[in-house]
Amino acid sequence: MAGATFGSILTLSTFGESHGPAMGGILSGCPSGLSLDFEAINLELARRKPGQSAIVTQRKEPDQVRFLSGIYEGVTTGGPIGFVIENANQKSGDYDHLKSVYRPSHADYTYEKKYGHRDHRGGGRASARETVSWVVAGAIAKQIIPQVHIAAYVSAVGPYEFSGTVDQQGLKLVEQNILRAPNLDWAHEMEEFIKSVRKDGDTVGGVISCVASGVPLGWGSPIFDKLHANLGKAMLTINAVKGFEYGSGFAGAKMRGSAHNDLYTESGGTQTNNSGGIQGGISNGEPIFFRVAFKPVATLMQAQEVLDQEGNIKTQSGKGRHDPCVVPRAVPIVEAMTALVLADAYLLDRTTKI
Repeated sequence: MAGATFGSILTLSTFGESHGPAMGGILSGCPSGLSLDFEAINLELARRKPGQSAIVTQRKEPDQVRFLSGIYEGVTTGGPIGFVIENANQKSGDYDHLKSVYRPSHADYTYEKKYGHRDHRGGGRASARETVSWVVAGAIAKQIIPQVHIAAYVSAVGPYEFSGTVDQQGLKLVEQNILRAPNLDWAHEMEEFIKSVRKDGDTVGGVISCVASGVPLGWGSPIFDKLHANLGKAMLTINAVKGFEYGSGFAGAKMRGSAHNDLYTESGGTQTNNSGGIQGGISNGEPIFFRVAFKPVATLMQAQEVLDQEGNIKTQSGKGRHDPCVVPRAVPIVEAMTALVLADAYLLDRTTKI
């Protein structure tokens, strides 16, 4: 299948389906001699795995990664790093009712028309289960660039946006609440809101913000590998993502240039950061900041119209285990994809000058 590989020097190729025997990947281009912290990799998997709380899918998966190659005595060899994560809690029978119908706003129809057939069990290759391999690779990528600190957090749920200031103390609170928000009071309010949406058999979207600090000046390769463009592609690859903006984003379109320009300081830094840490597609040494918008999950636990293979419209209710809101579990996925882009940019930058 085309489109199964991501990256330029540090590349990730993935395989597997939601209800197949395993998910897995091959991470190529990782430099040799990197002593891996396997506890950190397992921690990232634990942050992403299902069944964590009452506001996410209740599918139970241990999500233990098994490395097959590219590592010897805990150190990378420079060869491709192959790995698998076993699927342990498939309930494929929950999806029998989808064999001959196409759910609205899912990939069912487009996948079948493009490939001639599809795996209806949990969406097959189109399932967000695919992202488990991204998190493994992203955890390794973080260790390639330890000088960079990547922190993502939930900044909006449905129509409710967190309006407070997010400082280092707020970022420390992200892993202390199931919403992964930078404020505990707001997190509690949003948890109750998501639970009420779930009781209605409905779903809700949200926004994840991400800050990458410690990125030096010079990463990014114009013209077609601009840093913000690669970050945008990475984020838009994530299931349910409908929008990406960095720096001032769409709000910048409402500003005048005199207010938007980031004036320099004598040290070469900038007084403001409307550029989001990137200028001309190259990191400028300021923190990189962006936001990612997620749509509501398309599977509803209430009756709605579907299309069957004979072209008939019929009414059907959703079944199975699904997130009422994806953003809490998507935080480590956003961080993983950010790490893959930045580690790739770091390795590319080392080829720029003699």
